[in-house]
Amino acid sequence: MRAASIRQPWAWAIARGHRPVTNQDAPTAYRGPMLVHASMRVDLSSCHSPLIRSAGWDPADPLATLGAVIAVAELTGVCSPGEVCECGPWAEEGSHHWRISGVRALSRPVVALGRLGLWEPSAGLISNVHTMLALAP
Repeated sequence: MRAASIRQPWAWAIARGHRPVTNQDAPTAYRGPMLVHASMRVDLSSCHSPLIRSAGWDPADPLATLGAVIAVAELTGVCSPGEVCECGPWAEEGSHHWRISGVRALSRPVVALGRLGLWEPSAGLISNVHTMLALAP
């Protein structure tokens, strides 16, 4: 299992099932389960974007937190810049689109330090995430 730290409100949009891609600077060969970690940084200009507003962005939502794992998903593929893809309105031109499916939001965020890029979470963090998944309705 791997994890990706994603700025808010984008992490929230993934966790709530609105956003099927995350835009990244680099590709990855990894495919499989991925923790969605809300980074400590916020993309403030995006909080008012039409996509986020139409998704129902709510900064009071527990999954709008910072510095925590908020969901588990499957990283199923990557589209590179210049490729013809159908990643939809969430995909930014010039970025690698990491395609995400099977998103399961946690019942409560699990506080954790993140890292740039795709990173390997500790066994303790994975255990805590599985506990929160078991508690999800």
